[in-house]
Amino acid sequence: MTPPVAPTTAADITQAVLRSFDQTPDPRTKQLLQAAVKHLHAFATEVNLTTNELIRLAEILTAAGKISDASRHEFLLMSDVMGLTMVVDYNTNLKPAGAFESSVLGPFYRADAPWIEMGGDICRQKDAGTPTFVSGRVLSTDGSPIPGAVLDIWQAADNGMYENTDASQAEFNCRGRLRAADDGSYQFWTTKPVPYPIPKDGPAGLILDGAQRHNMRAAHIHVIVEAPGYEKVISELFVAGDPYIDSDAVFGVKNSLVVQFVRHDSSEDATRYGRPGLFYTVTYDFVLVPGATRNEVKFSAGRA
Repeated sequence: MTPPVAPTTAADITQAVLRSFDQTPDPRTKQLLQAAVKHLHAFATEVNLTTNELIRLAEILTAAGKISDASRHEFLLMSDVMGLTMVVDYNTNLKPAGAFESSVLGPFYRADAPWIEMGGDICRQKDAGTPTFVSGRVLSTDGSPIPGAVLDIWQAADNGMYENTDASQAEFNCRGRLRAADDGSYQFWTTKPVPYPIPKDGPAGLILDGAQRHNMRAAHIHVIVEAPGYEKVISELFVAGDPYIDSDAVFGVKNSLVVQFVRHDSSEDATRYGRPGLFYTVTYDFVLVPGATRNEVKFSAGRA
């Protein structure tokens, strides 16, 4: 009698798939593919994923591709709301105590923002929000200044939208670049950032609605700081006391990035800063780590 053939198991399939990548020429690609297989198969087994659920997942991923365009990258948004972006950030951007910490780049960054002069304004229309003066120094971890360090700054306007997604805003509104002075100092005008909702009309919204989570980002200013001989830092500065500081939709808040926005509305302050009416000031020093930039991020959204 012929002995019965043992049925193929899920573990057998996993091993067969792993072997199919054994001849992958690039070692890093091989590592990523095989690790993805292990974790995806383990996930399917752990939750007993059904065929209908797998098809639904495929439909959601297809929808993410369809809704994405030059000004919106839904896959990045999904990564953000799942916390994957910040886990990757943490694992690849560890900094020593006291150094400027990183945070999410976000899907709305535009490269090549216009240069502004020291003390200039990155907002290019009058209704962008409440004026805010940001100043400080760019320093090395030993306390020495970093002359000529480049700050690339961007944020949403007072209506909670980035200019590349809002046709009513001026080109590159609330975006700009400037260089630190010889003593490492910098200063610029912008507006006080406001909390804003991330888009929920795509697959990222399905995730948030399914979990009954809100879609609000804590108010922040994005900034990239870089200089030759130092690690480039992609990060954000958050408004202390913001209602979403402890529940930011993309988990981007780190304690060292929460700063005080000081209110000014006196005639004395108006004279001192040359800015009548209500405005805010922020003081923050960016401390960079000497060394080469690792894992250089190359990404830029377009304008809708």
